[in-house]
Amino acid sequence: MADLSINFAGIKAPNPFWLASAPPTNSGYQIMKAYEAGWGGAVWKTLGMPTINVSSRYGATNYRDTRMAGFSNIELISDRPLEDNLREMREVTKRFPNHATIASLMVDTRQEWNDIIKMVEDAGAAGIELNFGCPHGMCERGMGSAVGQDPVVLKTIVEWVMDAASIPVITKLSPNISHITDPGMAAVEAKTDAISLINTVKSIVGIDLDTYAPYPVVDGKGTNGGYCGPAVKPIALHMLKELKQHPQIKDTPVSGIGGIETWRDVVEYILLGATSVQVCTAAMHYGFGIVREMEAGLRKFMDERGYQTIYDFAGKALPNVTEWKHLNLEYSVKAKINEDKCVGCDLCYIACDDGAHQAIALPQEGQGRIPSIIEENCVGCNLCSLVCPVEGCITMERKDDGSKHRTWDERTQADNIPNTWNDDRAGGKGHYVPEPALALENKRKDRSKW
Repeated sequence: MADLSINFAGIKAPNPFWLASAPPTNSGYQIMKAYEAGWGGAVWKTLGMPTINVSSRYGATNYRDTRMAGFSNIELISDRPLEDNLREMREVTKRFPNHATIASLMVDTRQEWNDIIKMVEDAGAAGIELNFGCPHGMCERGMGSAVGQDPVVLKTIVEWVMDAASIPVITKLSPNISHITDPGMAAVEAKTDAISLINTVKSIVGIDLDTYAPYPVVDGKGTNGGYCGPAVKPIALHMLKELKQHPQIKDTPVSGIGGIETWRDVVEYILLGATSVQVCTAAMHYGFGIVREMEAGLRKFMDERGYQTIYDFAGKALPNVTEWKHLNLEYSVKAKINEDKCVGCDLCYIACDDGAHQAIALPQEGQGRIPSIIEENCVGCNLCSLVCPVEGCITMERKDDGSKHRTWDERTQADNIPNTWNDDRAGGKGHYVPEPALALENKRKDRSKW
């Protein structure tokens, strides 16, 4: 049976499922409840000088019937007295000594860092996470993402912390930067024990059409918030990949954060090199019980593939992530419609005709309801299979025989790329496109003759 226990930069936990520093880790009550539900660790809501929060604090992006596809908050770090947090932290670490109870910290001066590090160490914290990511409120005070966006300042503070701390240190990075490897490299040069990412993305999730203020509305006004939830997962996975492929950062343990909701999300993060994961929005949406599905799914995945620990498959996807110029230009796939599954909704036709390459034909009168693929027009873009509402109805089938492999980089080296405006070597040369006037005809047409 799979062993889910981890040792993350010296921080041991029964499993890689941690709660991120956020409202679900605001109190010892919540963290102990989470541990009882099955979570292996929790990063305490960021401690520092107590703040004063506003009301309301949260906004969301809903997509059709999906609530909170994206989630935004303007809540700040802990507004509770430090001593209350430390007292509860002592109780949590005493009752759950084998769990990863980590203190997230955000203060200003070197002396404040020294003082608060000593206090959380005395309270039994297994590690420290440096919050250099919050894109609202705290950054206006020279903390949070104001540090995460300045590698020089970040490096200085991490060096202060490494000097003072006797427990493992995790540096949490902000995604609100062009090159995540810049702060990542600064943290590594400062000898951080580990990195976590991503923190929230600076955002405005919408405008109230009555008050004309951004959500969440506070007395007729609003501000940018920190965006998280399923919508940010692709951004987080990309930034994780950037760190784990960097020659000087790749060996630093990374805790993955951003849109994790299911066991598949967990596996994807591990495949890109994360060796612990942190969850916030999903716990706020569905409660702590979601960890049971995560654990069951991860165990099943590992057992089916013969993995004993997560380290057996950590980073296995990284060799398959390359630059566009190294992709095989000779690889060819075409769409195929399963007529037994097709419901005749015509979404594939609409998407292809309006948004892609006019490679799907509608049936003529009396010829049924199933559209057909015009193979000579199909470029294998995959759009039709993505918009199709029926799982497995449209698949992409390989058409080349696999004998050829040629990349843009290889063609460039061979001086075999388009270099004039109307070059015969252009990829779309000769590809059929309907005459513009056909767009003005309203009747359904049989495009098979194309």
